[in-house]
Amino acid sequence: QVQLVESGGGLVQPGGSLRLSCAASGFTFRTYFMSWYRQAPGEERELVATINTVGGSLNVADSVKGRFTISRDNAKNTLYLQMNALKPEDTAVYYCNTQDRWRDYWGQGTQVTVSS
Repeated sequence: QVQLVESGGGLVQPGGSLRLSCAASGFTFRTYFMSWYRQAPGEERELVATINTVGGSLNVADSVKGRFTISRDNAKNTLYLQMNALKPEDTAVYYCNTQDRWRDYWGQGTQVTVSS
């Protein structure tokens, strides 16, 4: 079955950096588009960025353009999100996502807190 396991979250000061990882299993990773979403307290879940099968980024949220980079390593079945110049408003639970014709698949999420 599809499994997505995020890691790399934590507490960071404004202006700092973090790299999130999502380890994927149970499906042919290299043939699926992948996405990062985030959900802040009291807010709806929002798309951060999507990546196609060969590493091209798509649908990057305006709020993170120029600061966040989505990437993937198909040999390691792993999705990444490099987050630089972090702001307090980036505080959220970050989720890894993929989908097939029937449904969406989600990881358990990793908390990112940006605070001094």
